[in-house]
Amino acid sequence: MDMMDLARSDAAEEPRMRADARRSRAKLLEAATAAFAEYGADAPLEDIARRAGVGIGTLYRHFPTRTDLQAGVFRSQVDAVCSTADELIGNVTPEQAFAGSVRAIAGYLITKRGLAKALIDSLGRDSELISVCSMRMRDTLDRLLGHAQEAGVLRTDVTAHDVLRLVHGIVMATEQSPQDTDRLLGMMLDGLRTSAAGRFAPPPD
Repeated sequence: MDMMDLARSDAAEEPRMRADARRSRAKLLEAATAAFAEYGADAPLEDIARRAGVGIGTLYRHFPTRTDLQAGVFRSQVDAVCSTADELIGNVTPEQAFAGSVRAIAGYLITKRGLAKALIDSLGRDSELISVCSMRMRDTLDRLLGHAQEAGVLRTDVTAHDVLRLVHGIVMATEQSPQDTDRLLGMMLDGLRTSAAGRFAPPPD
């Protein structure tokens, strides 16, 4: 199954559920995302069910194992980042789309404390989930880079791999001082611009 087949399979799963089951699944993913961000990938499943307002049996019906729940959160977060990028590309300038998506990626990295490592330990670094999600993220970032580079606002020697490593480094470095994350992201973005392009605008309040 290739990347597009997997995406279509995931997209087709929820419409087949009853409306109340879709709501329960969405609440569980939202609660698990918050719990994993707060406590890490080993957050208690009972607490996640309680946050979602459902019983533990409902959690297990949707996600039979902890790994299934971790995978659901991981995939939903990647979907959110890529959807944000798609929306930005279609509605704002290339530089705004790039900057907005970089900040979305940083937010995603902040909320997935230990999640990728837990999934790699369980499924393997070359698993379909990890491979597909990594490919989607790189493909999305490549499109953003291409738009910004063609517009002349971003250095042409920058790669998606470079950006992901820089953002990851900033997120790791500011784990204990999250108030500094956006300021350092702004400095990084300014460093990636061409000399004639000036500075990236700060995010809206």
